[in-house]
Amino acid sequence: EVQLVESGGGLVQAGESLRLSCAASGFAFDDYAIGWFRQAPGKERESVSCIETSDGTTYYEGLFQGRFTISRDNAKNTVYLQMNSLLPEDTAVYDCAATSRGCSKVASRYEYWGQGTQVTVSS
Repeated sequence: EVQLVESGGGLVQAGESLRLSCAASGFAFDDYAIGWFRQAPGKERESVSCIETSDGTTYYEGLFQGRFTISRDNAKNTVYLQMNSLLPEDTAVYDCAATSRGCSKVASRYEYWGQGTQVTVSS
């Protein structure tokens, strides 16, 4: 059974940090790029970041460059999203997703999705 399980969300104050984890199982993790997306209430889902397979190339949408860092540990089948200097507007449900087609900001290109983890940033 394919699973992507996010964890690490929670309630923090503005300026604080969180590290999200995405633990994968049931598929060839090394062959998949992993992306993070988020969706705030009343807003469209948006791409946050993505990391490729073996070479670990990373991509960030402009808003997150410099504040967020994506990394992967293939030995643990896990991808992390370190989020620093969090802002109230970062409040959203964060999902990780896996794609065999290479990193993309287009959600429909991802084959597998996790259930999401809530991040709430208070001002």
